Amino acid sequence: MSHEVIVRQCNRLIHRGPDEAGYLIDGDFGFGMRRLSIIDLVNGHQPIASQDGRFSVICNGEIVNHLELRRGLADFPFRTRSDIETLLASYLRWGDEAWLRFEGMYAAAIWDHHSKTLTLARDPLGIKPLYVTEQAGGIGFASEITAVRELPGLEFDIDERSVHDFFQFGHVLGPRSIFRQINSLQPGHVLRVGPLGSSTTTAFWKPRVQVLKGLSDREWVDETRRRILRTVGQHMLSDVPVGAFLSGGVDSGAVVAAMARTSGTNFSVFTAGFPGSKIDETAAAQQVADHIGCKHFVLPLRPETAADVLPAVQRAFDEPTAANSAIPLWYLSRSAAQHVEVVLCGEGGDELFRGYNRQRWARRMHRAAPFVRSLGGLQFIDGIPQFPQRKLNYLREYLQRFRDGAMLHNGFERFFAAVTITNPTVRASIYDRGFWSRNEVPNGLSALAEEYFPDAGNTLTHLEQFELGDLTVHMPASLLQRLDRASMAHSLEARVPFLSHSFVDWALTVPANLKFRNGVGKYVLRRAVQPWLPKGALNRPKLGFQMPLADWFVGGFNDFARDTWNSSGAADAGYLDRNGVEQLFEDHRAGRANHGRILYAIAMFSCWWKEQRYLTANEPVEKQTRAKV
Repeated sequence: MSHEVIVRQCNRLIHRGPDEAGYLIDGDFGFGMRRLSIIDLVNGHQPIASQDGRFSVICNGEIVNHLELRRGLADFPFRTRSDIETLLASYLRWGDEAWLRFEGMYAAAIWDHHSKTLTLARDPLGIKPLYVTEQAGGIGFASEITAVRELPGLEFDIDERSVHDFFQFGHVLGPRSIFRQINSLQPGHVLRVGPLGSSTTTAFWKPRVQVLKGLSDREWVDETRRRILRTVGQHMLSDVPVGAFLSGGVDSGAVVAAMARTSGTNFSVFTAGFPGSKIDETAAAQQVADHIGCKHFVLPLRPETAADVLPAVQRAFDEPTAANSAIPLWYLSRSAAQHVEVVLCGEGGDELFRGYNRQRWARRMHRAAPFVRSLGGLQFIDGIPQFPQRKLNYLREYLQRFRDGAMLHNGFERFFAAVTITNPTVRASIYDRGFWSRNEVPNGLSALAEEYFPDAGNTLTHLEQFELGDLTVHMPASLLQRLDRASMAHSLEARVPFLSHSFVDWALTVPANLKFRNGVGKYVLRRAVQPWLPKGALNRPKLGFQMPLADWFVGGFNDFARDTWNSSGAADAGYLDRNGVEQLFEDHRAGRANHGRILYAIAMFSCWWKEQRYLTANEPVEKQTRAKV
């Protein structure tokens, strides 16, 4: 491996680490690191070598409990204060058992110079990305696909099934990527490659629902409070300023309040607002910030602003993404990066404590299933005609979706149904006929449940199955990907205290009636943080950190998205039918149906497709035939 190639790979990732670069070449192996300096700013240069020179490590992420680990490694000759040297020392002491000792987030690579063995590891929840390609007798890896594609002589073909994933879910389902030859290393897994190129992959962590009984509500509330303070306190570890994203909801409010209790109130919080929209939470966030006493920055976001920045947001992702929070996260990260280098976020609270509306609807679907089946599946709903009123047409869609969800067989299927952005009817109307026949399968949700959870569901309740889907499929593929890319696009480190694996392990022991009670989710979490937040802060309905797509696509944003689709060349890619997509735009604008999510997805795919065509056209001739766009 040449030094020049490693440098080119690292240059692709300069936004992830603008402070410095480091490289290592050992025969035909090489790796490099772009560093965002957070801990030990002076001496934390990577790669870091063991004292005897046998092992070298690079790592993207942060080991937030590394000072505690060092107390158990008192005899190790540390030469820096870096958490990554702590990671290497832990690995040398405990081997693969070390991965479960780390709290925080990491995508790590350790090279053994003597045995010529490479070890790759990704944190249990998949907070940090790690992409791998194994072809041409070797292996390539990086934090982003764009750096993997810098490797010469390799092929990167678009995977049709991944495109189908995107138009069904708004993102590619891991471990696949948009390219057939690239996969992500699954969360909580170690990949080891020997000197002859043979590789083995093993899991070192998997979530397990093991509910504890015998504790009182008071004991659970106290333990929740203690756990929050501990994980937030750990995640405040930094040699640079730390802030937080604040939406006004329970999760981010809990994190910000815990920050104040562990480290004082001398920090800043950042909120994205949607002026004039029903989902604007700036007033609620301001109330929380005033109560705690921290500095508050608000970034108003309007449709025209989003349209202007859409291509730049998609450019921050290697793959097409239709996460409807990607734009506000990107904007918020850009604003926050002007003031801090680290932010704490509330991601994970909804998944762990059942705070999503979709979880409540899944519970209702399960309960309504016998009634729906007794009435022949309520097929008459399909015969309800279109109304002249937009809201009535949206209501008909909700009824159909509820009916279809009630007819599913288990919580895994309901999970996949809940996170889709299109149903088979919509896909049939917009897919190219050949693409449809190759990718759409009968009973698709059942097939997905069997593929991702072949042995996991027998002892779990329907909602526990749903919870597992959120945690292991949707979390790394969508929620954590959008957070990582939006923040790192601006050299901002985003940390998620609720997703330290020890906190997750504990949260999976909490009984169901302490997560969902009296029609309200996150019961024990709300009780735990209630004394920390202003009066009434916990009584607001959940709005979610997302754009008001249904409203935006009725106005000028519709025109922008349509122009993007028509000018990108995506209509000629062989995936979507031009006339079907045009009809989708018209039906939404006329109020006949709510297609906001899929229209946004088509706009983002068009931006991605246009960018891929540009990259391919500007690659060397020998690579243009391999990156098939």
